[in-house]
Amino acid sequence: MLTRTQPRATALAAALLLSSTLAACGGDSKDAKGEDLSKQKLSWKDCPSPSAAEGGGDAPSPLPGGAEWQCATMKAPLDWSKPKGDTLDIALIKAATSGDKDKRIGSLVFNFGGPGGSGVTTLPAFGEEYAKLRTRYDLVSFDPRGVGRSAGIKCEDDEQLDTYFQQDSTPDDEAERKKLVDNVKAFNSACEKNSGRTLPHVRTTDAARDMDLMRQVLGDDKLHYFGISYGTELGGVYAHLFPGKVGRAVFDAVVDPTQDAEQSSLGQAKGFQLALDNFAEDCAAKEDDCPIGNSADDIKKKIAKLLDDLDSRPISGLPPRKLTQTAATSGIAQSLYSKDFWPYLTQGLDEAYDGDGRILMALADSMNGRNEDGSYSNIQAANVAINCADDKPRYSTDDVEKKLPDFREASPLFGDYLAWGMTGCTDWAVEGQADHPDVGAEKAPPIVVIGNTGDPATPYEGARKMARALGKDVGVELTYKGQGHGAYDSKNKCVRENVDGYLLDGTVPKSGTVCS
Repeated sequence: MLTRTQPRATALAAALLLSSTLAACGGDSKDAKGEDLSKQKLSWKDCPSPSAAEGGGDAPSPLPGGAEWQCATMKAPLDWSKPKGDTLDIALIKAATSGDKDKRIGSLVFNFGGPGGSGVTTLPAFGEEYAKLRTRYDLVSFDPRGVGRSAGIKCEDDEQLDTYFQQDSTPDDEAERKKLVDNVKAFNSACEKNSGRTLPHVRTTDAARDMDLMRQVLGDDKLHYFGISYGTELGGVYAHLFPGKVGRAVFDAVVDPTQDAEQSSLGQAKGFQLALDNFAEDCAAKEDDCPIGNSADDIKKKIAKLLDDLDSRPISGLPPRKLTQTAATSGIAQSLYSKDFWPYLTQGLDEAYDGDGRILMALADSMNGRNEDGSYSNIQAANVAINCADDKPRYSTDDVEKKLPDFREASPLFGDYLAWGMTGCTDWAVEGQADHPDVGAEKAPPIVVIGNTGDPATPYEGARKMARALGKDVGVELTYKGQGHGAYDSKNKCVRENVDGYLLDGTVPKSGTVCS
């Protein structure tokens, strides 16, 4: 199912389709016995293979030049209101700086989004992308609390999740609405049963406090930070709580911090529709090389018909599973996170029209964190737990029914799906914290905020709103006129030069800079 935000699609889809190399480390909760956790010493060791909750796979390969990835575990308070009580373990990964130690700035901490994405697995998969930044920083990432091996949230088992992600998520009548609500309640009850101790303590404010502890344990006076997608929200919350501890920070693929859950979902509907429009126009412009339609409108009409047909007649997927309407919608959405995956979408649609849903299902599996062996990472469980702990609103089926016209206007294809997704926190075991995050950080230094005009998951307008919310002279806005979720990893020269110049040399870009 679609979620409020997702980690970079290239990381998730590559994990399934391109067999990216991943890694993991971590542990279980222990009693702190009153110790000062800021004084703890990390024991860095070779990284083991990732756990199933982190997505499975092999231990990370060395970086170019032979540098090895190292993993460690940091203790953090389970409940930050009781800092000397029980602890949980936060899994960390690091690649030491490749440059002159005398020119080392410190650690550069990454969060790749979700919420629910494992930084311990994602950073090694993209380590080469940040080779220039490693000349002056140790590259560091982590599994946020509730994710992967950091007290990972567990809800339903693999067999139950196969059914859950195949369910009809766009009900057409009262019976289907009841079934959807019952399925959500069952999922949420499983989360409480299997992870009830952790659920109250996975808010973004908790993760931000973990990052400040991390800063201290890593030996840094300031937190130098690179946040992507939800990672921008986490970075904004950190800046609000600890403005004097912010170092050089970059927010890429920016979450709009002024929106509540409904507004965010509606914004995503518009964003995914825009990305679909751009995909259709791109394919149609290829003339003889677009097998899925004669024009952009024709392509979108055929996609809509496919989804309508799948509602009552699923087709062959990855045996023994069928490709349902819900799975196909997830697969289409996943491919829109990156222009690199548009060819997969073209091929997947072409084959689905002939009754073969394997590619679209593989893309849906990537969205949902399903591994090739049928096990699931905990990305979706963590996503729900963190969002529901953060977001105060709770939406009923009546609320959704009233909002459906707005969502359908925003996106004929994704509107219903995203609207009904708002029921995901109904009857959640933990009360939501606020309508939207507080990111005001007037005393913080400049933070570079990058918006991508074609971003489906975090629409472009969110960057400007984040820049304004951070405070005058704090948010420095940079625009990338491109496609996909995020800008830095597009390899656009202008974006790279501005970000690298800031992180490596402290040169703040001119606010309003546009890269294309």
